[in-house]
Amino acid sequence: MAKTPSGKNNSGRGQRDLKVKVKTARGRKLSSTRWLERQLNDPYVKRAQVEGYRGRAAFKILELDEKYRFLVPGARVVDLGCAPGGWLQVAVKRVNALGERSGKRIGTVLGVDLQEVEPVAGAEAHVLDFMEDDADDKVKEWLGGKADVVMSDMAASSSGHKQTDHMRIMALCETAAYFAFDVLEEGGTFVAKVLAGGAEGDLQKLLKQKFDKVANVKPPASRSDSSEKFVVATGFRG
Repeated sequence: MAKTPSGKNNSGRGQRDLKVKVKTARGRKLSSTRWLERQLNDPYVKRAQVEGYRGRAAFKILELDEKYRFLVPGARVVDLGCAPGGWLQVAVKRVNALGERSGKRIGTVLGVDLQEVEPVAGAEAHVLDFMEDDADDKVKEWLGGKADVVMSDMAASSSGHKQTDHMRIMALCETAAYFAFDVLEEGGTFVAKVLAGGAEGDLQKLLKQKFDKVANVKPPASRSDSSEKFVVATGFRG
C-alpha cells in the first residue's frame, strides 16, 4: 500500500484529503498565493518542520542515498552550494560526522556556498566560489585529503525562460562535475541536480568517461510538476 511522506497509510476508506486553502490577499499576486498554498499542503514541508530539517530538499538526498548508499559512515563529503544546510544535516547523520554511532567510522562533511550558512553541528561550512582557480586545493586542504562524495543541489537564478534556465543549470552542473574530477577519491560518487530539456546528453557522455555507472533519478520528494531530476555517478575512475 502507498504511504505518504509521514509514513502513514493513505488508502483507508472514509479518510478525507484536508487541504489548506489560501485566499489571495490585496496586493499579493495569484502566483504567490498558489505557492503559499502548495507549501502549506506539501507533506514534505510539514515533515521537514517536524524532523528539524531546514527544507524539504533534505528528503531528496535522503531518498537518493537510500537507493545508492553513498553517504556511508567515515565518508568525506563536499556539498556545493550548501545553503540553507538541509543536505549538510542529512550528510552529518549518515556519515557519522558527530561520532554518535558507536563502532562506526567518523566522517567529514564540508559545505561551500557564495553566502554564509547558519552553522550545522558536525559540518564545516565556508564562503567560497567553487569556480575559483584554487577552490579545489582549498577544499582538499579543509578536508585533509580527497572527497568520497561531491554533491550539489545548486540551480542558476531563474530567467523565466525554460530553455535558458535549462542551459544555465546544465552549465553549472558540468562545472561542478569538473570540480568533482579534481577532488574525488577513486571510487567516489558525484550527485547533482539537473533540469530536463535536451542538453543532459553531453553531461551523460562526460560522466560516463569518468565513472563506472551513471543514472538519472527523480526521487519521490521532487515535485511531479518540476522538470528537475538528479544525476548519480558512482565508481569514479580517477
